[in-house]
Amino acid sequence: MRTSLLIFITFISFNMVKAQTQVRQTAGREQLGDFAPKFAELNDDVLFGEVWSRTDKLGLRDRSMVTLTALISSGITDSSLTYHLQTAKKNGITRTEIAEILTQIGFYAGWPKAWAAFRQAKEVWKEEKEPSDSKEAFEQEMLFPLGAPNDAFARYFIGQSYLAPLSTTQVGIYNVSFEPGCRNNWHIHHAAKGGGQILICIAGNGWYQEWGKEARLLQPGDVVNIPVGVKHWHGATKDGWFAHLAIEVPGEETSNEWLEPVDEEAYAALDARK
Repeated sequence: MRTSLLIFITFISFNMVKAQTQVRQTAGREQLGDFAPKFAELNDDVLFGEVWSRTDKLGLRDRSMVTLTALISSGITDSSLTYHLQTAKKNGITRTEIAEILTQIGFYAGWPKAWAAFRQAKEVWKEEKEPSDSKEAFEQEMLFPLGAPNDAFARYFIGQSYLAPLSTTQVGIYNVSFEPGCRNNWHIHHAAKGGGQILICIAGNGWYQEWGKEARLLQPGDVVNIPVGVKHWHGATKDGWFAHLAIEVPGEETSNEWLEPVDEEAYAALDARK
Protein backbone atom coordinates (compact mmCIF):
# COMPACT_ATOMS: atom_id res chain seq x y z
CA MET A 1 0.00 0.00 0.00
CA ARG A 2 2.80 2.41 0.91
CA THR A 3 4.62 1.73 -2.38
CA SER A 4 1.51 2.25 -4.49
CA LEU A 5 0.79 5.55 -2.73
CA LEU A 6 4.33 6.80 -3.32
CA ILE A 7 3.99 5.89 -7.00
CA PHE A 8 0.70 7.77 -7.09
CA ILE A 9 2.11 10.94 -5.55
CA THR A 10 5.17 10.73 -7.80
CA PHE A 11 2.76 10.66 -10.73
CA ILE A 12 1.11 13.84 -9.43
CA SER A 13 4.48 15.53 -9.03
CA PHE A 14 5.52 14.47 -12.52
CA ASN A 15 2.43 16.00 -14.06
CA MET A 16 3.11 19.31 -12.32
CA VAL A 17 6.61 19.56 -13.82
CA LYS A 18 6.28 17.50 -17.00
CA ALA A 19 6.82 20.59 -19.15
CA GLN A 20 10.41 20.57 -17.93
CA THR A 21 11.18 16.91 -18.64
CA GLN A 22 11.48 17.15 -22.42
CA VAL A 23 14.37 19.43 -23.32
CA ARG A 24 14.21 21.16 -26.70
CA GLN A 25 17.16 23.02 -28.14
CA THR A 26 17.46 24.92 -31.43
CA ALA A 27 20.66 26.91 -30.84
CA GLY A 28 22.77 24.49 -32.86
CA ARG A 29 20.74 24.87 -36.03
CA GLU A 30 20.23 28.59 -35.52
CA GLN A 31 23.95 29.34 -35.08
CA LEU A 32 25.72 26.54 -36.98
CA GLY A 33 23.08 24.96 -39.17
CA ASP A 34 24.51 26.24 -42.42
CA PHE A 35 28.19 25.91 -41.45
CA ALA A 36 28.14 22.60 -39.55
CA PRO A 37 24.75 20.90 -39.95
CA LYS A 38 25.85 17.58 -38.42
CA PHE A 39 27.30 19.26 -35.35
CA ALA A 40 24.06 21.28 -35.02
CA GLU A 41 22.03 18.09 -35.28
CA LEU A 42 24.09 16.31 -32.61
CA ASN A 43 23.83 19.33 -30.31
CA ASP A 44 20.07 19.83 -30.65
CA ASP A 45 18.79 16.31 -31.16
CA VAL A 46 21.27 14.06 -29.36
CA LEU A 47 22.84 16.08 -26.53
CA PHE A 48 19.69 17.96 -25.55
CA GLY A 49 16.94 15.98 -27.26
CA GLU A 50 18.14 12.60 -25.96
CA VAL A 51 20.75 12.88 -23.20
CA TRP A 52 19.28 15.84 -21.30
CA SER A 53 15.78 14.40 -21.71
CA ARG A 54 16.64 11.09 -20.00
CA THR A 55 15.01 12.39 -16.83
CA ASP A 56 13.93 8.91 -15.77
CA LYS A 57 17.65 8.19 -15.24
CA LEU A 58 18.85 11.54 -13.87
CA GLY A 59 16.71 14.62 -13.23
CA LEU A 60 17.24 18.00 -14.90
CA ARG A 61 18.33 19.58 -11.63
CA ASP A 62 21.11 17.02 -11.15
CA ARG A 63 22.14 17.28 -14.80
CA SER A 64 22.51 21.04 -14.36
CA MET A 65 24.79 20.59 -11.35
CA VAL A 66 26.95 18.05 -13.21
CA THR A 67 27.20 20.30 -16.26
CA LEU A 68 28.11 23.39 -14.25
CA THR A 69 30.83 21.47 -12.42
CA ALA A 70 32.29 20.21 -15.70
CA LEU A 71 32.24 23.62 -17.39
CA ILE A 72 33.74 25.55 -14.48
CA SER A 73 36.37 22.88 -13.84
CA SER A 74 37.41 23.22 -17.49
CA GLY A 75 37.69 26.99 -17.15
CA ILE A 76 34.77 27.68 -19.49
CA THR A 77 33.16 30.91 -18.34
CA ASP A 78 31.79 32.25 -21.63
CA SER A 79 28.17 32.49 -22.81
CA SER A 80 27.75 28.72 -22.57
CA LEU A 81 28.22 28.93 -18.80
CA THR A 82 25.70 31.76 -18.63
CA TYR A 83 23.22 29.61 -20.53
CA HIS A 84 23.70 26.68 -18.18
CA LEU A 85 23.43 28.91 -15.11
CA GLN A 86 20.11 30.20 -16.46
CA THR A 87 19.04 26.62 -17.15
CA ALA A 88 20.04 25.58 -13.62
CA LYS A 89 17.83 28.32 -12.22
CA LYS A 90 14.91 27.13 -14.36
CA ASN A 91 15.57 23.60 -13.12
CA GLY A 92 15.04 24.67 -9.52
CA ILE A 93 18.50 25.54 -8.19
CA THR A 94 18.10 28.46 -5.79
CA ARG A 95 20.35 31.43 -5.09
CA THR A 96 21.49 29.85 -1.83
CA GLU A 97 22.21 26.53 -3.51
CA ILE A 98 24.21 27.95 -6.44
CA ALA A 99 26.39 29.88 -3.99
CA GLU A 100 27.07 26.66 -2.10
CA ILE A 101 27.70 24.70 -5.32
CA LEU A 102 30.21 27.24 -6.63
CA THR A 103 31.97 27.40 -3.26
CA GLN A 104 32.36 23.61 -3.30
CA ILE A 105 33.63 23.68 -6.90
CA GLY A 106 36.12 26.40 -6.00
CA PHE A 107 38.00 24.15 -3.60
CA TYR A 108 38.45 21.42 -6.22
CA ALA A 109 38.54 23.25 -9.56
CA GLY A 110 40.36 26.43 -8.52
CA TRP A 111 39.50 29.67 -6.78
CA PRO A 112 39.82 31.94 -9.87
CA LYS A 113 37.40 29.73 -11.81
CA ALA A 114 34.85 29.99 -9.01
CA TRP A 115 35.27 33.79 -8.91
CA ALA A 116 34.55 33.99 -12.63
CA ALA A 117 31.49 31.78 -12.26
CA PHE A 118 30.21 33.82 -9.31
CA ARG A 119 30.23 36.99 -11.42
CA GLN A 120 27.87 35.38 -13.90
CA ALA A 121 25.75 33.67 -11.25
CA LYS A 122 25.13 37.00 -9.48
CA GLU A 123 23.61 38.35 -12.70
CA VAL A 124 21.45 35.29 -13.27
CA TRP A 125 20.09 35.25 -9.71
CA LYS A 126 20.15 39.02 -9.12
CA GLU A 127 16.35 39.29 -8.81
CA GLU A 128 16.09 36.40 -6.37
CA LYS A 129 16.49 37.32 -2.72
CA GLU A 130 17.36 35.18 0.24
CA PRO A 131 14.33 33.97 2.16
CA SER A 132 13.53 36.57 4.78
CA ASP A 133 12.15 34.05 7.25
CA SER A 134 11.59 30.37 7.87
CA LYS A 135 8.21 30.46 6.11
CA GLU A 136 9.72 31.66 2.83
CA ALA A 137 12.51 29.13 3.11
CA PHE A 138 9.98 26.34 3.67
CA GLU A 139 7.93 27.46 0.65
CA GLN A 140 11.03 27.17 -1.53
CA GLU A 141 11.66 23.66 -0.21
CA MET A 142 8.24 22.33 -1.21
CA LEU A 143 7.11 21.24 -4.65
CA PHE A 144 3.48 22.02 -3.87
CA PRO A 145 2.11 25.48 -2.98
CA LEU A 146 1.82 26.51 0.67
CA GLY A 147 -1.71 27.79 0.13
CA ALA A 148 -3.79 30.24 2.14
CA PRO A 149 -4.18 30.45 5.91
CA ASN A 150 -6.48 27.64 7.00
CA ASP A 151 -8.96 30.03 8.61
CA ALA A 152 -12.04 27.85 8.14
CA PHE A 153 -10.57 25.23 10.48
CA ALA A 154 -8.51 27.55 12.69
CA ARG A 155 -10.62 26.76 15.77
CA TYR A 156 -9.50 23.13 15.51
CA PHE A 157 -5.77 23.98 15.42
CA ILE A 158 -3.20 25.30 17.87
CA GLY A 159 -0.96 27.63 15.85
CA GLN A 160 -1.16 28.63 12.19
CA SER A 161 -1.81 26.12 9.42
CA TYR A 162 -2.12 26.60 5.66
CA LEU A 163 -4.27 24.78 3.11
CA ALA A 164 -3.75 24.33 -0.65
CA PRO A 165 -6.35 22.25 -2.56
CA LEU A 166 -4.59 20.15 -5.21
CA SER A 167 -7.55 18.05 -6.32
CA THR A 168 -11.23 18.52 -5.47
CA THR A 169 -12.70 16.01 -7.95
CA GLN A 170 -12.59 12.19 -7.93
CA VAL A 171 -10.31 12.13 -4.86
CA GLY A 172 -9.78 15.13 -2.58
CA ILE A 173 -6.07 15.94 -2.14
CA TYR A 174 -4.91 18.88 -0.04
CA ASN A 175 -1.48 20.15 0.93
CA VAL A 176 -1.63 21.00 4.62
CA SER A 177 1.30 22.95 6.09
CA PHE A 178 1.97 23.60 9.78
CA GLU A 179 4.14 26.33 11.23
CA PRO A 180 6.51 25.25 14.05
CA GLY A 181 4.48 24.07 17.04
CA CYS A 182 1.20 23.91 15.10
CA ARG A 183 -1.00 20.82 15.39
CA ASN A 184 -4.65 19.97 15.04
CA ASN A 185 -6.95 18.78 17.80
CA TRP A 186 -7.75 15.17 18.43
CA HIS A 187 -10.34 14.13 15.87
CA ILE A 188 -12.08 11.13 14.31
CA HIS A 189 -13.07 10.45 10.70
CA HIS A 190 -16.49 8.83 10.38
CA ALA A 191 -18.18 7.09 7.45
CA ALA A 192 -21.03 4.67 6.92
CA LYS A 193 -18.94 2.94 4.28
CA GLY A 194 -15.34 3.46 3.11
CA GLY A 195 -13.84 6.76 4.22
CA GLY A 196 -10.81 7.57 6.31
CA GLN A 197 -7.72 9.56 5.36
CA ILE A 198 -4.20 9.02 4.03
CA LEU A 199 -1.30 11.35 4.86
CA ILE A 200 1.81 11.56 2.67
CA CYS A 201 4.57 13.61 4.27
CA ILE A 202 6.36 15.90 1.81
CA ALA A 203 8.48 18.39 3.79
CA GLY A 204 9.84 18.97 7.29
CA ASN A 205 9.25 16.77 10.33
CA GLY A 206 6.00 16.23 12.17
CA TRP A 207 4.07 14.03 14.56
CA TYR A 208 1.16 11.61 14.22
CA GLN A 209 -0.48 9.96 17.20
CA GLU A 210 -3.44 7.64 17.74
CA TRP A 211 -5.27 7.56 21.05
CA GLY A 212 -3.57 5.19 23.48
CA LYS A 213 -0.42 4.83 21.36
CA GLU A 214 2.95 6.57 21.25
CA ALA A 215 3.41 9.47 18.84
CA ARG A 216 5.17 8.65 15.58
CA LEU A 217 7.79 11.01 14.11
CA LEU A 218 7.03 11.72 10.46
CA GLN A 219 9.56 12.58 7.75
CA PRO A 220 9.27 13.20 3.98
CA GLY A 221 8.19 10.02 2.22
CA ASP A 222 6.32 8.57 5.21
CA VAL A 223 2.74 7.44 4.63
CA VAL A 224 0.04 7.21 7.30
CA ASN A 225 -3.20 5.29 6.76
CA ILE A 226 -5.95 6.52 9.07
CA PRO A 227 -9.02 4.26 9.27
CA VAL A 228 -12.45 5.53 10.22
CA GLY A 229 -13.25 5.57 13.91
CA VAL A 230 -9.64 6.11 15.07
CA LYS A 231 -9.04 9.08 17.37
CA HIS A 232 -5.82 10.84 16.37
CA TRP A 233 -3.96 14.11 15.76
CA HIS A 234 -1.07 15.29 13.60
CA GLY A 235 1.09 18.38 13.23
CA ALA A 236 4.55 19.93 13.23
CA THR A 237 7.38 19.46 15.66
CA LYS A 238 7.95 22.29 18.11
CA ASP A 239 10.84 23.88 16.21
CA GLY A 240 10.22 23.20 12.53
CA TRP A 241 7.73 23.55 9.67
CA PHE A 242 5.90 20.47 8.42
CA ALA A 243 3.71 19.63 5.43
CA HIS A 244 1.75 16.60 4.31
CA LEU A 245 -0.73 15.77 1.61
CA ALA A 246 -4.11 14.82 3.06
CA ILE A 247 -5.97 12.40 0.78
CA GLU A 248 -9.65 11.87 1.49
CA VAL A 249 -10.60 8.24 1.01
CA PRO A 250 -13.98 8.16 -0.79
CA GLY A 251 -16.85 6.94 1.35
CA GLU A 252 -20.51 7.31 2.16
CA GLU A 253 -21.89 9.70 4.80
CA THR A 254 -18.40 10.92 5.70
CA SER A 255 -17.80 13.45 8.47
CA ASN A 256 -15.15 14.65 10.91
CA GLU A 257 -15.65 14.80 14.66
CA TRP A 258 -13.36 17.41 16.24
CA LEU A 259 -12.42 16.84 19.87
CA GLU A 260 -10.16 18.33 22.56
CA PRO A 261 -6.76 19.98 21.90
CA VAL A 262 -3.58 17.97 22.37
CA ASP A 263 -2.28 18.27 25.92
CA GLU A 264 0.40 20.97 25.97
CA GLU A 265 2.69 19.16 28.41
CA ALA A 266 2.49 15.89 26.48
CA TYR A 267 3.23 17.69 23.21
CA ALA A 268 6.24 19.54 24.68
CA ALA A 269 7.65 16.24 25.94
CA LEU A 270 7.79 14.83 22.39
CA ASP A 271 10.88 16.88 21.54
CA ALA A 272 12.94 14.75 23.89
CA ARG A 273 12.19 11.71 21.70
CA LYS A 274 13.54 13.07 18.42
